[in-house]
Amino acid sequence: MFSQLLTRSLLLAVLLFARDAAAILTIEITQGAEGALPIAVVPFGWTGKTAVPPEDVAEVVTNDLARSGRFKPLPEKDMLARPHQGSEVRFRDWRILGTEGLVVGQVQDRGNGNLEVQFQLFDVFRGEQLIGYSIPTTAAGLRRTAHQISDLIYEALTGERGAFTTRVAYVVASRPGGRENYQLQIADADGFGAQTVLNSNRPIISPAWSPDGNRLAYVSFEEGRPEIYVQDTLSGQRRRLLPAGASSSAPAWSPDGTRLALTSSRGGNPDIYVFELASGQLRRLTQNPAIDTEPAWAPDGRSLVFTSDRGGGPQIYRVAAGGGDPQRVTFEGRYNTRASFSPDGKQLTLVHGENNRYSIGVLEIGTGLLQLLTDGALDESPSFAPNGSMIIYATAGHDRGVLAAVSVDGRVRQRLLLQEGDVRDPAWSPFRK
Repeated sequence: MFSQLLTRSLLLAVLLFARDAAAILTIEITQGAEGALPIAVVPFGWTGKTAVPPEDVAEVVTNDLARSGRFKPLPEKDMLARPHQGSEVRFRDWRILGTEGLVVGQVQDRGNGNLEVQFQLFDVFRGEQLIGYSIPTTAAGLRRTAHQISDLIYEALTGERGAFTTRVAYVVASRPGGRENYQLQIADADGFGAQTVLNSNRPIISPAWSPDGNRLAYVSFEEGRPEIYVQDTLSGQRRRLLPAGASSSAPAWSPDGTRLALTSSRGGNPDIYVFELASGQLRRLTQNPAIDTEPAWAPDGRSLVFTSDRGGGPQIYRVAAGGGDPQRVTFEGRYNTRASFSPDGKQLTLVHGENNRYSIGVLEIGTGLLQLLTDGALDESPSFAPNGSMIIYATAGHDRGVLAAVSVDGRVRQRLLLQEGDVRDPAWSPFRK
């Protein structure tokens, strides 16, 4: 049964096609959190030779904060004033509007393509500055600087690190001219700046980020069977991980970036192996007549979880990184797969099946409590944001694959739509170094 389900999942990833994969992802907030913090991000001032700056910093920051579900930005049309620095702020104007946080700033052209962005964040009711920064940047880097500002604001107001400067990897399947095409793409966390890492006429699945965010491991069928490749996202250089032979799949980076856990059938049966990148040594971690697949490392690198049907149906098991007797982790229901750890190691996100419906859940490791976060018919491939606040996953929508995201408490929901195309297998990047 498990092997049939794995085959079906693979076929869904492979056979859903669309016409165009070149469009950017559009993020639609489908459910926000009640009690979101009222905040105003005033349009930034601009001093430069052109009429407008290369990027609307305030708009990017506003959209970032709204997308998190933790903030409720004030519409620009409702603002009573447009200050660009703290000395121009009249806190009474913003208290009238019920605003609790206020962001003001300006962008200055320093010449030779160099810009400087200054901003301040205020607590409106106290009338106090919380943070203020001056950030050098360039025209090309202005959007990323805006995401950095969003991160700083998010951390100052929530106490948690923001993840707006991170990226998402995903696979797009298309059929231009009736021919199958697959693209491994990466985009900013807000869907902008999409770039194609690999273009192939054979399926690509299971992208996984290295801990430094510079490389992707993935599975390609270009040689007719699933094989793992590692590719540098900047230079494009890549290498096949293992010599030609048995199939290999489901790569997962160790926290220190020196090893990859994977599934291989080179021993005659799908088991979990660990590959040492420096030496090329391949070490078998599990040995069981069942199917062992989908490994994921604990943040401390001391253990891994994986999916196995050794108990009669697909469940999550945990094994020490040095090997040993795996211990079952999930007991709720008959179907639990594709687990991965939260950044703090206290939770697992996974796919939970019940009555032929497959939802994204979060398992509290300490208590064994499973909370279901989604209610789709076929939700899969969950991946934590590096700050642990959100989970991105693949789902079905409008007869094609789309990406969606949900907060770990289930209160905030988003849908990431490609204008045309079938999108699968999302992976949220680590923080940029």
